Amino acid sequence: MRIISGEYKGKRILAPKKLPVRPTTDMAKEALFNILNNRYYFKDVSVLDLFSGTGNISYEFASRGSKHIYAIDTNSNCIKFISRMARELNFNITLIKADVLTYLEKSDIKVDIIFADPPYDMPLTDFEKIPQLVFKNNLLAENGILVIEHSKHMELSQCIHFSDSRKYGGSVFSFFDR
Repeated sequence: MRIISGEYKGKRILAPKKLPVRPTTDMAKEALFNILNNRYYFKDVSVLDLFSGTGNISYEFASRGSKHIYAIDTNSNCIKFISRMARELNFNITLIKADVLTYLEKSDIKVDIIFADPPYDMPLTDFEKIPQLVFKNNLLAENGILVIEHSKHMELSQCIHFSDSRKYGGSVFSFFDR
C-alpha cells in the first residue's frame, strides 16, 4: 500500500503478512479521497477510522494534514503496527484497542468523517448496526459523513441515513449523512 497524497505522497508502507487485514486498494482509496476532497478541507477535519487494520486510511488523512485521527481496532498486532508507523511518520493518531460495535455503543466522540472497513464476511446485521449506532449516539459533527467499505455483494441502501454508494472493483463505498 502507499500514501496517495499529502506530505508523504508516494510513501510505500509494508504491513506484516500476519495481520488479519484486507487493506483498501490504492485505486479505491484514491477515488474515495477525490470524493472527500470535494467536500472537506482535510486540515480542518477530525476522523474516526473503524476496523483500522493496517492504518492505511488513517495514514492518508494524516499525510493530508488532519490533526485529530482516532483509529479503532480489536487486533493487538494491528494496533502495534499502526503505533509504530505513526511514530516513524510523526502522525498524531490516537489508537484505541476495542471491539468497534462496543466502542460505538459507548462513545460520545464527535468527528467530521467516520470511515469503517469491516471484514467483508461480517454479518449484514452487524454492518447495519454501524450507521444505527453512529446516528443514535450523534457521533458525526454537523455536515459529517459516515463511509462504510463493503463487498459488491452486500447492499446497505436500506440502512438509516444512506445517501449514495460508489463501486470500485470488488469494493463499494456506501455514504451516510444526516
